[in-house]
Amino acid sequence: MKQIYFIFKVMFLHKRLISGLFLVFCSFFCFSQNEEPSVQDSVELTAEQKLCKEAIKLIDSSQYKQALVPLKKAIKINPLYAEAYTKMGLAKIKTDDYKGGEKDLITSLKLEPSNFETLKLLGTLCFDQERFADCKMYFDSAANQKVDDAGFYYLRAQLMFKGKNYKGALDMAAYAIELKPKYVEVMEFKGEVRFAQKDYNYTIKELNEAIKFMDATKPVYSAYKLRAKARFEVSDFKGAVTDWNVYIDAFPKEEEALISRGAAKINANDNSSAIVDLDEALKINPKNPVIYNYRGVAKGGNKLYVEALKDFDYSIKLKFNYASAYVNRAAIKLASKDKHGACEDLKKAESLGDEMAIKLVLKYCGEKYGK
Repeated sequence: MKQIYFIFKVMFLHKRLISGLFLVFCSFFCFSQNEEPSVQDSVELTAEQKLCKEAIKLIDSSQYKQALVPLKKAIKINPLYAEAYTKMGLAKIKTDDYKGGEKDLITSLKLEPSNFETLKLLGTLCFDQERFADCKMYFDSAANQKVDDAGFYYLRAQLMFKGKNYKGALDMAAYAIELKPKYVEVMEFKGEVRFAQKDYNYTIKELNEAIKFMDATKPVYSAYKLRAKARFEVSDFKGAVTDWNVYIDAFPKEEEALISRGAAKINANDNSSAIVDLDEALKINPKNPVIYNYRGVAKGGNKLYVEALKDFDYSIKLKFNYASAYVNRAAIKLASKDKHGACEDLKKAESLGDEMAIKLVLKYCGEKYGK
């Protein structure tokens, strides 16, 4: 988050002929379909396949522990049945038995080394455990299968993002959206990547699309949160407040959100409302120096200089090397005609490496300041 400074607020063929041909074709085709069963219907499932099919239905119903029973029976009948090991690995992962799940998936992979589902599951497990090198190995092997799986491209994009390969992440995300045009999670993800690149205007553009296509009955509040941050960075403070309003309605006790909305309100010159947000944030965490610093700025904006000084003093007491608080306290002291005290604070902020303090010392404090 930017520091807030009090001083610089900153798409004829002949009809009878066609009709005749159509009737001949249709009568033949319909007769053929009625007389001959499909290949799939003519194949009798083995006992282990029937058990696996039963297990898949249970997994699809989120009955993961129950699914393990028919899967174990299937493997007992056929110890080389790779699909049963894959499904059992999935069921175990879903019941938090990650070690057992990985063992079953590796067994399946030894039986069928190119199985896409198994490779994807292993890669996902490794990603969740932050074993990114193993994750890349499995995902790279899975990518050789040339399947149209938008979720898989999204997973690869997330892996690339973790490795700070932002261009690769955006390319993979684009593939996912090409396969699934209204993939809201990926649209939001693209916004995250753009934000990490500090490309805030594109962040807003990506999140506008995500919010446009999301289910209105199930808002993705994290998209509003990220757009609020991006809008703040491009100085669209009122837009930031609007997004924070949506987010805070859902999460009224989130400290970061209250502080951030307060900061946006200060920059939009709505100091009184900012103070209300910061007061609420202090109820959650009364020892956060940032809140006192921001509230001091808001009080200073309302010309409540004595109260503002108290907030800056306490902010610095909580964090003695808080350069922004020194600069803001200096502003109040200047407004109170305490130039010496102001320059002392600016010199302290300058020693802490604050760039604004360096400029302000040159402007307000000479070699003989306060004398």
